[in-house]
Amino acid sequence: MLEYPTFLLYYLSMMDIMLLRGDDIMNKTLCNRLKSARKNLGLSQEYVAKLANCHRTTITAIELGTRKVTTDELVFFSELYGISSDELLYGTQNNTDIKMFARTFSSLCDSDKKEIFNLIEYKQRMKEGKTQYDR
Repeated sequence: MLEYPTFLLYYLSMMDIMLLRGDDIMNKTLCNRLKSARKNLGLSQEYVAKLANCHRTTITAIELGTRKVTTDELVFFSELYGISSDELLYGTQNNTDIKMFARTFSSLCDSDKKEIFNLIEYKQRMKEGKTQYDR
């Protein structure tokens, strides 16, 4: 698990208190963002529950908004989904798609990377109306 500075843990603790007080609007948007992030990565609730060492029904309840998210769970989801806690809580985006692509891309073998570069080049040429013979 990543090390977090004290101020961030304090901030997350304060957010936990806000969530536990029943800020339903924040909770509903948070649960929607958590579900979306999980689905974007193609992860099942069962798989996430296994990693979180909890039951699938816990993940379901969190995503439905019937169970509040603790600070520790927020940190866990943030790390698992590769999304900042701010983005999960408030919906602020910090080039998440680019970060997720870069993280995934870096784990590929060289031949797969080359294939993706070729595909990008091909798509750019197609948008410009060029074929391989027009280079």
